[in-house]
Amino acid sequence: MTDEDAMMVGSAAVFAVADMETSVTYYRDVLGFDVTFRYGEPIYYTCLCRDEVALHLNASTSTKRLPGHGSLCVFVRDVDGLYAELVARGARPVTAPQTYAYGMRDFDVLDPDGNQLVFGMGVSATD
Repeated sequence: MTDEDAMMVGSAAVFAVADMETSVTYYRDVLGFDVTFRYGEPIYYTCLCRDEVALHLNASTSTKRLPGHGSLCVFVRDVDGLYAELVARGARPVTAPQTYAYGMRDFDVLDPDGNQLVFGMGVSATD
């Protein structure tokens, strides 16, 4: 096996959620994700994508993990533009975009279960 064969080519966070339909509606309608597949009868696993970001939802009834304990940092090109879009779609961010000494400008949103999504972009020390 070469290093190229072992190259990692993608990832997806998996959040445990209490109510699949409520969560899918939130991610689709408020955060702008598209549903790319759903699995199970009743549905207990859903994949959502927006641009290059994939996020999977797993019903808490089908896993030992508790809902609301996930966290994901999503890197974006225009954090202020995304903030305005999500607020207009009904999101209630925990924080407004702020520039931090660690070189990021970011804001936080919680999903209906309390899973945290941080949307941010790198900034220079002078920004």
